[in-house]
Amino acid sequence: MVSDKDTPFIVFGAPDIHNEEIDEIVATLHSGWIGTGPRVAQFEQDFAAVKAVGQDQVAAVNSCTAALHVSMIAAGLKPGDEVLTTAMTFCATANAIIHAGATPVLVDIDPLTLNIDTTQLEQRITPRTRAIVPVHFAGLPCEMDRIMAVAATNNLLVIEDCAHAIETQWRGQHAGTLGDFGCFSFYVTKNVVTGEGGMVLARSPEMIDRIKVLALHGMSKDAWSRFSDDGYKHYEVVAAGFKYNMMDLQAALGIHQLRRMEQNWLRRREIWQRYQQVFADLPAGCPAEPEDHMRHAYHLYTLSIDERDCGISRDSFIDRMSDAGIGVGVHYRSLAQQPYYQERFNWRPEDFPVSTAFGNNTVSLPLGPSLDDADVHRITDTVSAILAK
Repeated sequence: MVSDKDTPFIVFGAPDIHNEEIDEIVATLHSGWIGTGPRVAQFEQDFAAVKAVGQDQVAAVNSCTAALHVSMIAAGLKPGDEVLTTAMTFCATANAIIHAGATPVLVDIDPLTLNIDTTQLEQRITPRTRAIVPVHFAGLPCEMDRIMAVAATNNLLVIEDCAHAIETQWRGQHAGTLGDFGCFSFYVTKNVVTGEGGMVLARSPEMIDRIKVLALHGMSKDAWSRFSDDGYKHYEVVAAGFKYNMMDLQAALGIHQLRRMEQNWLRRREIWQRYQQVFADLPAGCPAEPEDHMRHAYHLYTLSIDERDCGISRDSFIDRMSDAGIGVGVHYRSLAQQPYYQERFNWRPEDFPVSTAFGNNTVSLPLGPSLDDADVHRITDTVSAILAK
């Protein structure tokens, strides 16, 4: 099956950009202030409102990776500390732990939810364990009751990786507000897009104050404060910080993306449910439905292509989809399959069998509000035709 040259390629994870974002970007350029300034402050305020927290509980940064890293630094993680996290996540989760000086300790995933297997958490705790980083994979919430109970019993921090989970809720509570910190992504493929960007949400306003200092070189004042209409103000360097600040150019996109968040979520849910209906009788594995006490963000739709059941390998399936003009993704291969971590930590794929099997078979289909009904039909027809053979 080869795509007709006149049929447009469906790009995986293409952002849904409207004229409001474009006009805001142009206005930002004309304003003379494109770095961290009033639009970042507006974006933080709007994000806090969405999450039903105070503006003093959020800090915009330049990526979710930065959000994770600076949260761990602010929390006081240090060399020798261990941090439990899932084997099925993007490398940024583990890298942030490493850059904070701590050691990531992997836990396998639940075969149904694909989130961290909470039955294995306590088995992995040692006297050096300081924190848990649950990842709400694909937008489905982790078992937060169990995670928080384990954390409370063992005096552990909980830093939620919410890169997939801006709309996710657990028993009516927003993801990112259950743990000590929540870290969000606004990367170009995410549900809210700023191109690059992230946000930290913390229970403690004092911790957010520290994060804002650490995220901008350790300076006591940001540039917007120093060069305001009230006149120049001297800064003081009070910590060895990082260059993690968000720009107004990024926030200009995010302000309007947040305003369409709910309608975009409804469209992604509609597409996700359509996939579930069409693929129910195919030999591929479909993702788990959310339970009544969960709100799924519908960030990813992952099929599991096991060659023994489907008669085609995952990678061959990807090739066939590409030939048909449909972009797909892989989220993810297990961290234990990556050579760097194997060499540094002696992680072995066979020690995390569920993550490894899923990582070998998973493929993510396009799932975004910019897809029209014809696009969705084309995707479902193509998947069905490939797997029917």
